[in-house]
Amino acid sequence: MSLLEHRTRPRLPTSSTIGALMAVASMSTVQLGLALSMPVVDRLGALGTSGLRLAWAGALVWVLVRPRLRDFTARDLRACALLGVVSAGMMVFFMQAIDRLPLGTASALEFLGPLAVSLFGPGSGRVRWTAMAGFGVLALTEPWHGGIDAAGAGFALAAAACWAAYIMLTQHVGDRVTGLNGLAVSLPVAGLIGLFAAAPSALGHLTWQLLAVMLGLAALSAVLPFVLEFLALRRLATSAFGTLMSLEPAIALLVGLLVLGQIPGPASAAGVALVVVAGIGATRTGARPAAEPHASQHDLPSPEPSAQAAL
Repeated sequence: MSLLEHRTRPRLPTSSTIGALMAVASMSTVQLGLALSMPVVDRLGALGTSGLRLAWAGALVWVLVRPRLRDFTARDLRACALLGVVSAGMMVFFMQAIDRLPLGTASALEFLGPLAVSLFGPGSGRVRWTAMAGFGVLALTEPWHGGIDAAGAGFALAAAACWAAYIMLTQHVGDRVTGLNGLAVSLPVAGLIGLFAAAPSALGHLTWQLLAVMLGLAALSAVLPFVLEFLALRRLATSAFGTLMSLEPAIALLVGLLVLGQIPGPASAAGVALVVVAGIGATRTGARPAAEPHASQHDLPSPEPSAQAAL
């Protein structure tokens, strides 16, 4: 190949760039789903809506992937179940928090979870990007404009702990279990917990039309985001992924502007700029180091390792 051909040959996206795009797509579908869920929340309540969404998501993933539990080691099965518990806790605790706190205050407290993962995880420049993301989220959410309810703050901090554990466990399960089998076990566990949480407030108000709407919302704002995050954490360090999560309030602001007509103020605009710069910086320095993943007992050697690595 000549030097000219080498220079003009298009550069393929790096693994960290693909992972970052997956993370951004996940956050976008979550926020779009939340915006589209508002009419349902008025009828089923926040807890009932989130619980039914999780229940449908668990059923969908189980049917589509159809994992065989006998193929899992006991250790991996426990990790998948624990991931399901923290996934459900992340949603249920946050819904309880926003029933008691302004959304900005609850969001700022919940972001302490991925912020901690960013600060203490591996990756170069993590302190710089984490600090920038933290200031950006504060400018976006402006938690000082709302009061603090002790129970609401406790629920928000519980959601933050679940979010941090979710990031760590998702990467662990993704490394040990091939394909989407780990997600196909963890999400049904989360769905059962969500259904239990939703039953008192939602079951008396359900109609077939609402069930169909919740099925669509589950596919858009639960199944697709979980799948994308599952794959993103195979390509990104947890510190970079945690920093990228700071983009979610910015995406929420954009969705609020386009879908709900909510116009941001100057502080919010400045916050968007900070988290976008932090997200770009985390992506550029946040690729995972090459390492052999831990394999479960059901993983078989592949004659085409390059195809397996592409997953």
